[in-house]
Amino acid sequence: MIGIVDYGMGNLLSVYHGLEMVGAEVKVCTRGEDLKDVERIVLPGVGAFGDCMTNLTEKGFTEALNKAILQQGKPILGICLGMQAMARRGFEGGEHKGLGWIEGDVVRLQPDDPLLRVPHVGWNEVHYRQESPLFAGLPLSPDCYFVHSYHLRCDHEHDVDAICNYGGAVTAAVRRNNIFGTQFHPEKSQDYGLQVLSNFLKWKP
Repeated sequence: MIGIVDYGMGNLLSVYHGLEMVGAEVKVCTRGEDLKDVERIVLPGVGAFGDCMTNLTEKGFTEALNKAILQQGKPILGICLGMQAMARRGFEGGEHKGLGWIEGDVVRLQPDDPLLRVPHVGWNEVHYRQESPLFAGLPLSPDCYFVHSYHLRCDHEHDVDAICNYGGAVTAAVRRNNIFGTQFHPEKSQDYGLQVLSNFLKWKP
């Protein structure tokens, strides 16, 4: 069973349906203790970094996630803001502490090309590490769907599983041990996104 973390800021329905379409048995987790019953976890997210961290803590998810991911080694997929929450810090509306699983900071997009707008909304080619099991079965540069104004700038290149180009390299996915995150929305990226979700269900980190 796979659990979706419901902390009041996720696009739960589209993620739920996407996972169902690739054959997952899905449970919406509304309390931290719900994570005990699932084998895999999805952390979605839409909104501001600081509100995300506040809600995760107030609903008892921060401690439960740390236990499930860092101690029990359950695979997790963070989506958009859910991926950004894995970082050390976020700088949206001030400085906020993240979950700290990925060494890096979440900073505002600053495209080199002044014609490129922020937020970055739409389809963009993703260039991934060929050995990544999470992108298995996809073409070399699949188009995926992005909606974001901030991005995760990683300290270590080996944590970056994919990038896209939006006036410069932007982290499109991170992977470290049992932790995987995408800046793009797999649940909105049609067949390519469903393949990523399917790969996550089979992933054995």
